[in-house]
Amino acid sequence: MKSAMPKVLHEICGRSLVGHVLVAARELAPQRLVAVVGHESERVSAHLAAIDPEVRTAYQAQQNGTGHAVRMGLEELGGVVEGTVVVVCGDTPLLTGATLARLAGTHSADGNAVTVLTAEVPDATGYGRIVRDGASGAVTAIVEHKDATDSQRAIREINSGVFAFDGQLLSEALGKVRTDNSQGEEYLTDVLGILREAGHRVGACVAGDHREIAGINNRVQLADARRVLNDRLLTEAMLAGVTVVDPSSTWIDATVTVERDAVVHPGTQLQGGTHLGEGCEVGPNTRLKDTTVGAGARVDNTVADGAEVGERASVGPFAYLRPGTRLGVKAKAGTYVEMKNATIGEGTKVPHLSYVGDATIGEYSNIGAASVFVNYDGEAKHHTTVGSHCKTGSDNMFVAPVTIGDGAYTAAGSVITKDVPAGSLAVARGQQRNIEGWVARKRPGSAAAKAAEAASRAPETPAGES
Repeated sequence: MKSAMPKVLHEICGRSLVGHVLVAARELAPQRLVAVVGHESERVSAHLAAIDPEVRTAYQAQQNGTGHAVRMGLEELGGVVEGTVVVVCGDTPLLTGATLARLAGTHSADGNAVTVLTAEVPDATGYGRIVRDGASGAVTAIVEHKDATDSQRAIREINSGVFAFDGQLLSEALGKVRTDNSQGEEYLTDVLGILREAGHRVGACVAGDHREIAGINNRVQLADARRVLNDRLLTEAMLAGVTVVDPSSTWIDATVTVERDAVVHPGTQLQGGTHLGEGCEVGPNTRLKDTTVGAGARVDNTVADGAEVGERASVGPFAYLRPGTRLGVKAKAGTYVEMKNATIGEGTKVPHLSYVGDATIGEYSNIGAASVFVNYDGEAKHHTTVGSHCKTGSDNMFVAPVTIGDGAYTAAGSVITKDVPAGSLAVARGQQRNIEGWVARKRPGSAAAKAAEAASRAPETPAGES
């Protein structure tokens, strides 16, 4: 990956690589779940604890191979485990719980000592090859790419690294694994040969889609997996009644939920815990993170993070809703409006060119264009309250803390520094003063001076004529 970040912590579609694997594993409802950690173990363990507090971790101090890693996992569980042990890799984010359930079901139904999940791939380079008995088709061995002969490298059926084992037999066989291979490591795949030689049944379950078992080893594979998973998520949404106008330019996280009849326009990114309500319309060119959009709302060319958009509300175009923003039913945050930690009541409109920060606005008020809620004094943030049915003029500055009472008006160009009683009109601006002849005296010869001189010579139009 050529990264300061451990590979399994890289993210696609809202989860880390290992996070996707844990979700798939949890669909089996395992009695115990152990993650074996080694490189950057503290960072990986902290991440695991944050996303799945019940997962246990086993530390592999030296990375001596997959067989050694599984031994460390079993030791965390006391050494011997009764029942079925399913082993998965931490870098296979496309693996599904349904495929794991099919593997476990095949393992149980066939009475196998071990069942390997396999897949046929277009290019098997780098993968362990599945060697089968020519007559029966039974799995006889898994040969790592570096140890394979030319004829074995021609095999396209590969080992996924995902297995179902009889727990007791696995523990016994791991004690017999040798390290006489090109890597000098304990290969988990050697367990298959050991169990087969002992007379136990070794089986396979072929994955329906080879992409499910794809491991991530570089940024190209990371991007490829992201596209596959994104397409999968969008397909699920569309089949559930969501209109995605252009899937090729739409990105969605696995943690996003969307109700039917929602419409998602091109260039939209839905991230984190975002939820789209029934019949809402989002995009184009919109990014929503951890944001709830109510039924029938419209969000256009907007960036929102940690916001709530009420039913039938309107946002954008070119709006920015920061954390703590809550728009009520039929409220509006219009063109070039930024909001942060603000509660906007039902039917209230902030139509354009305004900043509303650390504020509460009541119902059916209107905030004039180019208004700023001045919330920061250089050391602390302060709150502004605007009541219901208020009308504030354009180019207003509300210097917090300040309260505008219900039904109050403020004049255009006012800097409001004191509370405005309910039903009052506040005017806070200097008196206009016209200095005649100033341009001619201060800017002689300028275009403005010439225009003013021409205007002064023009005959006045009699009243009533045009």
